[in-house]
Amino acid sequence: MARRIAAGAAYGGGGVGLVGAAAVGLLLAEVRLARRHVGNGSGGRVPTAQGVYGHAYDVPGEPPLRLAMLGDSTAAGQGVHRAGQTPAALLASGLAAVAERPVELRNVALPGAQSDDLDRQVALVLSSTDPLPDICVIMIGANDVTHRMPPTRSVRHLSAAVRRLRTAGAEVVVGTCPDLGTIEPVQQPLRWLARRASRQLAAAQTIGVVEQGGRTVSLGDLLGPEFEANPRELFGPDNYHPSAEGYATAAMAVLPTVCAALGLWPAEEERPDASRREGFLPVARAAAEAASEAGTEVTAAMPTGPRGPWALLKRRRRRRVTEAEPARPSL
Repeated sequence: MARRIAAGAAYGGGGVGLVGAAAVGLLLAEVRLARRHVGNGSGGRVPTAQGVYGHAYDVPGEPPLRLAMLGDSTAAGQGVHRAGQTPAALLASGLAAVAERPVELRNVALPGAQSDDLDRQVALVLSSTDPLPDICVIMIGANDVTHRMPPTRSVRHLSAAVRRLRTAGAEVVVGTCPDLGTIEPVQQPLRWLARRASRQLAAAQTIGVVEQGGRTVSLGDLLGPEFEANPRELFGPDNYHPSAEGYATAAMAVLPTVCAALGLWPAEEERPDASRREGFLPVARAAAEAASEAGTEVTAAMPTGPRGPWALLKRRRRRRVTEAEPARPSL
């Protein structure tokens, strides 16, 4: 069922929405109750994390790597107080350490953004007078679920964004829709429906992104068992956005894929490891598996196969990240 829905959404077919007609009354009541407890406490402030990270690796005449961050409030880093705690800063700092080169970060993510805002964000990234980014990281999808955007529309917008960035020469890594069923104040049956819709969208996003030459990393279960077991540590004061520890957990999962996309990961790590249940799968099956397991990477492998396009499913070892030092302003 998950594979069929994911494939249908990515290829322009139907999809199952978040709310069924028979449950509308109950769910609307639960949504109103949840909103009383979710989203309060962060003040709406988002730390400014743009600039150059990895000052120690400066080499005269050698340009920095360029990283662009796109997406919603999770990509922006809402819920923490210092720029160095945001996922973009953590990724920039971690990438600088692996590459041993400075990394210039530009963050155009917008709190509250849905996938239809990616067109504007991509235009900002590509219209800049600065050199184009080497790699773009996108985190999007949660607001699509909460605002009940049809999965077909959501995936079309994301696919178009990835296609434009790839055509411009940038590598693209997408952190797929998180599991909204783990938000603490949300009760059943809304919790079950939110989890189901989140995972369906994450799987559909994976298919769309991989078809356009990008890579995905599942964030769903990072906001699942780990967040569910430690809500006080991994959720921020608004009970919705991650805390500093939560963002660090997500960044640890995404960083290896960012490095691999830039050719910075050891060659032996690129081969499938059967002991970690890695391997080549039809893209729809890989998408369904990734949507249910945290930190799972999916990237294109073969354009055609016995059951359509195939993908490589990887379960990379996470690399620990620490709070980033203050960024140096971009030149």
